[in-house]
Amino acid sequence: MTTLSKNDLYPLLFEPMYRRTSWGGVKLANVLNRELPAEEGPFGEAWDICDREGAESVISNGPLAGKTLHEFCMMLGPSYLIGDMARETRFPLLVKIIDTGERIPLQVNPDEDAARRIGNGAEPKTKMWYVLDAEPGSKIMVGIRANATRHRFLELLSMPDVEQVLQSFDSVAGDAYFVNAGRVHSIDGGNLVLDIQQNSNTDYLLNDWGRPDPERELHIEEGLRCIDFIDRTPARITGVSDKAARNRKYAIINRCPQFHCDELRLASDWPDTTRSTRSFHLLTAVSGPVDVEVRGAVTTIPRSMTALLPASLGEYVIRVKPTEPVTLIRTTH
Repeated sequence: MTTLSKNDLYPLLFEPMYRRTSWGGVKLANVLNRELPAEEGPFGEAWDICDREGAESVISNGPLAGKTLHEFCMMLGPSYLIGDMARETRFPLLVKIIDTGERIPLQVNPDEDAARRIGNGAEPKTKMWYVLDAEPGSKIMVGIRANATRHRFLELLSMPDVEQVLQSFDSVAGDAYFVNAGRVHSIDGGNLVLDIQQNSNTDYLLNDWGRPDPERELHIEEGLRCIDFIDRTPARITGVSDKAARNRKYAIINRCPQFHCDELRLASDWPDTTRSTRSFHLLTAVSGPVDVEVRGAVTTIPRSMTALLPASLGEYVIRVKPTEPVTLIRTTH
């Protein structure tokens, strides 16, 4: 297909790219039943949608199968794919699944001002975490406690005891976290987390919990230039407990300039359109596989996978069987 019209567009699925990490877990395989690469793990991250130089997602379904997301973006033009707010030629978000067998390093990401000051290719990163599965007793840490002084944080930063001055939350499936740039953060082992973030790979590691690992260099100087010591707002967005047999939409992130996220809990068909947001829609199937119909053609999104609906796609319907309610995360620009 060398030319495309709006009537040719459909929900795009992609081949995940798996990343080995020393702290990776087993939930990608054991909980999500994903077929992982043959090489030895552990795999800590699945990059499900990514448009970065050297890491370009490949479309896995339909007439465009085999093309990269970046090729598709260039074929359509950024505004056709991304929407009216397109400011770049690469897709602006990166979608990951994080699988932790051990606690990940304490880290922080820069905002635009910090990235500009630091230079050296630093990119701003704000992200949202949505817990898919969690072992009892596991924690998620985001931000510094309201009663912790800057001096005390810096005093403990090089020690495992730094956890004492962090906002720490019991990890519960269905909870979400707004990890704004400038907030220190970490995830305990035993977690499976959907990560939707700006298209950035800039992480400054501050503490590796006493694990000597020459391949994981700490970035204390850069990290301290990123931390927002004033922001002590709790990051957790508690999951809803309403089990009513009707369609519901809950805003998770709705005041972030980089992306908006809603949780859809659906008991019946859900008609929608990309025209409502003038943006692409990302649909992540949380509870199980989900069918999306566009002009009579149905695309099935496997559990935990994310489909990209281009901004110019228009109307679509999420099909739901009355006996099988579904949960999705819908992300827009």
